[in-house]
Amino acid sequence: MPSDELTTYAENTWCPGCGNFGIFNAVKGAIRELGRKGIGADRLFMTAGIGCHGKMFDYLNISGFYSLHGRSMATAQGIKLADPELKVICFCGDGDAYGEGFEHIIFAAKRNADITVIVHNNGVYGLTTGQFTPVSNKGFKGRSTPRGSIEDPLNPLAILMECGATFVARGFSGKIENLRDTLVAAVLHEGFSIVDVLQPCVSFNDTYKLYNAEVEVLAPGDRSYDEAMAMCKRKDRLPVGTIYHITEREPFHRALLGDRRPVKDRLGRDERLASVSNILKNR
Repeated sequence: MPSDELTTYAENTWCPGCGNFGIFNAVKGAIRELGRKGIGADRLFMTAGIGCHGKMFDYLNISGFYSLHGRSMATAQGIKLADPELKVICFCGDGDAYGEGFEHIIFAAKRNADITVIVHNNGVYGLTTGQFTPVSNKGFKGRSTPRGSIEDPLNPLAILMECGATFVARGFSGKIENLRDTLVAAVLHEGFSIVDVLQPCVSFNDTYKLYNAEVEVLAPGDRSYDEAMAMCKRKDRLPVGTIYHITEREPFHRALLGDRRPVKDRLGRDERLASVSNILKNR
């Protein structure tokens, strides 16, 4: 039986101790807080990619669309354009978002698409049993790199800031209240929001000890672009919370559509048929 109104009947198959449980609870807390702020669950819509993170779609009781590997950001942007009144939340894994789907997340940031991207970043392809991803640490030993990865990891937050992201944040699945508040702020932001969540994979990349030692909760406050970029590039500590937030840029759907809402403003069937008939007559 579901434990609460936001949990579905689906059997949960995440590994015991998985960081996804912390993200799941933070997301549910954020949805309840958004409800208190006037944004009910009926205005929320989620997309998800393929991977352990994608099970969020099975377990979270809000409307959504299960997308392809790396394509959930493209799906989210299409949904937002169709109905700008929705708050679209896109769940991704680090391999899903920063590997297969990196071109989509780059252009979503460039456009300032009004979607919230939550990346379950465990530094490993967990569902396929332990291959390295674009953000795995150099030397990571997994199924595809048994002698250790020779590649330096990407810094996705720095890259997305450079691409034009207007809300940049990091979270940690072990600090649920901080993550909940960060997610609320991300969804409320009008523009592209990225929340990169440090999420240990107990089966293939157990980083609890590392994150408990290096995670540092940020004090609230505005930061300049240069200050935020420097924070994204820190290697001695892992700041969590809102790193960068600006409101000056117009979101993509408004720049493209103005006040139009395609799902409501579209022509009816008879009007569409009459329009097509008129076009054919005038050829």
